[in-house]
Amino acid sequence: MTWSYLPHTSEDRRIMLAAIGVEKVEELFTDIPAQLLLDRPLQLPVALSELELVNALEKLATSNANLQEYTCFLGAGAYDHYIPSVINHVIGRSEFYTAYTQYQPEISQGYLQALWEYQSMICQLTGMDVSNASMYDGGTALAEGAMMACNVTGRSEVLVASTVHPSYRTVLTTYGTDRGYTITEFGYQDGMINQEKLIQGMSKKIAAVIIQSPNFFGCIEDVKKIADLAHAQGALLIVAVDPISLGILEAPGVLGADIVVGEGQSMGLTTAFGGPYLGFFAATEKLIRKMPGRIVGQTVDHDGNRGFVLTLQAREQHIRREKATSNICSNEALCALTAAVYLSAVGKEGLRRVAELSLQKAHYACRELTKLPGFTTVFGASYFKEVVIRCPKAVAQINEELFQEKIIGGLDLGLYYPELENCMLLCVTEKRSQEDINRLVKIVGGKI
Repeated sequence: MTWSYLPHTSEDRRIMLAAIGVEKVEELFTDIPAQLLLDRPLQLPVALSELELVNALEKLATSNANLQEYTCFLGAGAYDHYIPSVINHVIGRSEFYTAYTQYQPEISQGYLQALWEYQSMICQLTGMDVSNASMYDGGTALAEGAMMACNVTGRSEVLVASTVHPSYRTVLTTYGTDRGYTITEFGYQDGMINQEKLIQGMSKKIAAVIIQSPNFFGCIEDVKKIADLAHAQGALLIVAVDPISLGILEAPGVLGADIVVGEGQSMGLTTAFGGPYLGFFAATEKLIRKMPGRIVGQTVDHDGNRGFVLTLQAREQHIRREKATSNICSNEALCALTAAVYLSAVGKEGLRRVAELSLQKAHYACRELTKLPGFTTVFGASYFKEVVIRCPKAVAQINEELFQEKIIGGLDLGLYYPELENCMLLCVTEKRSQEDINRLVKIVGGKI
């Protein structure tokens, strides 16, 4: 049995049309040229009952390769890490279940405190002084960092490493083009930034140097040395990071970074076929009044009780447009809460263990794969959980063969770096078992 979701009867429609002085609905669209009007009914399938609709959608969903059925070795910015069950129990509570910001502190103390805790943990993780309450994703966080650096320094040129995520660089270019900033890329050598090229590009006109570590190839950059090079010219250093790597790597803030950004999806968020994700953004204290987005602050009320409020919102909705550093008017509150619950659940030792397992398993997978004829490592640099493997045939072909065995292979780097044709960016997280890795190697080895 089916029912219409539109409650208005023909008599209801007649009364409404009469009230506005027209006889037919078509009279409301007289300004639209006749050739643009659809002169036939929509070609929609027949209406379904709820039972029939659920069955149809479940059948449709089977066309997607989900990570409950497939073993994933694909990373490149979205990672299949384990998500503790406590996360969904917390973020599913009705008082938390909103993606928007808490404008009324008097009725939002719990959520504001949770976001304050999130900010505190991001600061601890990155080694920075202040964090905002999140941004849209890693790409927009990086671009906002670059725009902030230009605003702070009064300069309009930015240097970005080609080892930064290609999608992040695309977002950066979009931001910079509209603002008239010059975005210049410099290359890499053996999987890490080419420091000679960086030095050649440096000048007193550069507002910021942008790097990623571990970079898009999974290699770990020399953040301290790059920070010194940037600061010598009065430029800021922006570092994009994988938060899981900070379980074992030194925090970029300790190494001299001025702004630290990244994608927080790996902290408790599912890959979810592409989002929503979480951009985290942290900086030194001297930059706090130029930071984009919102900052939750801790304060006291007139009775001396601890309370939480939104503060230092340097965006055009709150201050004069010409003084604003960003026009981002929202944040990813629910995703930030997810990250806070994840970090609280795993703790310092748990995060270290996740990072160690990812590192060890990635190196194991690399060793086993490179035992196969024609498979070699491309770079000699140290890497975290992703590694570049040169293959004896097209990566797309290998991935298709793996997919038939319910394995999602690595990224075809030739799509983004033509010089890396037949090279695969393989990702291994703590979720991949030795059996998973051995099965990958066996399938690949048997179909060369």
